[in-house]
Amino acid sequence: MITSMTGFGKAVLELPEKKITIEIRSLNSKTLDLNTRFPSFYREKELEIRNIISEKIQRGKVDFSMMVELNPAARNQKVNADLIKSYIQEFKNITPTVTDGELLPVVMRLPDVISYTQDDLGEDEWNQIRATIITAIDALNEFRLDEGKVLEKYITSNLTNILDLLTQVVPFEIERITTIKERFAKRLEEVKVEIDQNRFEQELIFYLEKLDITEEKVRLKNHCEYFLKELEGNESNGKKLGFISQEIGREINTLGSKSNHSEMQKIVVQMKDELEKIKEQTLNIL
Repeated sequence: MITSMTGFGKAVLELPEKKITIEIRSLNSKTLDLNTRFPSFYREKELEIRNIISEKIQRGKVDFSMMVELNPAARNQKVNADLIKSYIQEFKNITPTVTDGELLPVVMRLPDVISYTQDDLGEDEWNQIRATIITAIDALNEFRLDEGKVLEKYITSNLTNILDLLTQVVPFEIERITTIKERFAKRLEEVKVEIDQNRFEQELIFYLEKLDITEEKVRLKNHCEYFLKELEGNESNGKKLGFISQEIGREINTLGSKSNHSEMQKIVVQMKDELEKIKEQTLNIL
């Protein structure tokens, strides 16, 4: 089971005097990169909100937003009379002929002319908000699990393709050895020199041992199977899967350097293509 770092969660809290909407979005990141946006009225709870998120969301670039819509009937409105008079006087200094009645509609649209106050944040309200935040996080994590299932299916397909390609190497591996022997024998015939047949066989064996890919095939198969086993595990560990994919890459590169056969090299290129797709998706695993 794997979990994606990409997700979205939302929860809404309806109170008599306000409507609070919590939204959480996440993308892939090496660590928890948290960005929060909420009204200044709830600033005192910022540390607690961050602790809640960091406890339930291990990694990812996370955007948390809290939007509050106040019920107009519940707003405590205050008109700043002194500021209104000051605005009007400033305008009249510029255009003395304009009356106060003409200026008032314009002034009332200016900043801070009307302010809204709220009662202090109560414990009961905060408990409800806290529960709503957790609900949004749970929705985000559920989304991440669903995305993880898609990733798992995609990566499993890529790994299966690598294992299938590995079986296609075998015929060319045998053919390659025969070709090398024939090429060496032909070159020796061309130079027309007498050779020690036993020494020739020893040197040929030594050369072929350097090109032997048995260990690489075994390790590559084991790494792929280990990767598949981790995908089916109970925990999601994107970093560990990233390390395994690096080991897979090393074995594929060694196969390519030892191939000495055009068809085998083509297969190695296809393996690398499948591995790059795996690495790209692994970056998004929690």
